[in-house]
Amino acid sequence: MKPSRRRVIINTDAKNEADDQFAIVHGLLSPTFDIRGLIPAHFGTHRSDRSMEESREEIDLLLDLLDLTGKVPVANGATTGIPDEQTPLDSPGARLIIEESKLASKGDPLFVAFLGPITDMASAILLEPDLVNRDVIVVWIGGRGYNGYAADHRMEFNLSNDIHAANVVFGSGITVWQVPSDVYTKVSVSYAELEEKIGDAGPLGRYLIDQLVEWNATYHGEPIESRSLGDSPAISLMLYPHSGNFRTRPAPRFGVDGWYLPGTDNPIQVCEQVDVRFLLEDMFAKIRRFARQRSNS
Repeated sequence: MKPSRRRVIINTDAKNEADDQFAIVHGLLSPTFDIRGLIPAHFGTHRSDRSMEESREEIDLLLDLLDLTGKVPVANGATTGIPDEQTPLDSPGARLIIEESKLASKGDPLFVAFLGPITDMASAILLEPDLVNRDVIVVWIGGRGYNGYAADHRMEFNLSNDIHAANVVFGSGITVWQVPSDVYTKVSVSYAELEEKIGDAGPLGRYLIDQLVEWNATYHGEPIESRSLGDSPAISLMLYPHSGNFRTRPAPRFGVDGWYLPGTDNPIQVCEQVDVRFLLEDMFAKIRRFARQRSNS
């Protein structure tokens, strides 16, 4: 029997920036997703020495805004990156991935979306190596682009927070859908668009807009009236995989500077383009629908 819903775990450094929030909400409001759990992730120590805990607090806040407190499992991830490519960091989040992977089957895979570092996936693999033989699809927002554009000369942030983990996962043979930075940075929304689309969508819409504007005002160093919702392709690609163009590549290794090095012959799928119209309009529609339903209840 064909499954009617996709089994999904979302691993998110939710308080790192202001885009995870949109992706989390989009996933939770999507009826074809069977959300098996949310995993708060660390985002390094540049701004906080308790980044995973801050991600957990942000997830809890979003669940409250969605009236889902206590209804969606939340399992904390590791508080830092793994120390090397042999040593896992055990956590409730890694254990959740392991347990849910045991329920995956051909035609009904487990999707694990990573909106930040890939630490908890690497730890799950190191804790239970047989996991790579199960029907698990890892969707990762991370790594620089492969085409050498100027912006890609900077170290990509999600990768930088755990290069060891990326090497474990990419070298493991598990199925990977990678969304690199030259793709995920092209999902920009303006303040004006957000106000028009979800400005009247109740407390949830107001919070999503306000926290994005506040983040830019605090951390963005030049005039701006927009932000890329860079984590959201992970959601749209799981909703409809054909909304992205993928190229099969041999899995690379990552150098200490984040550049690609020769890796294994294991094929990975690298997303080169996403249907931004579908992504944004579906998300906005679901947020507005939630607000209407809540106001009528």
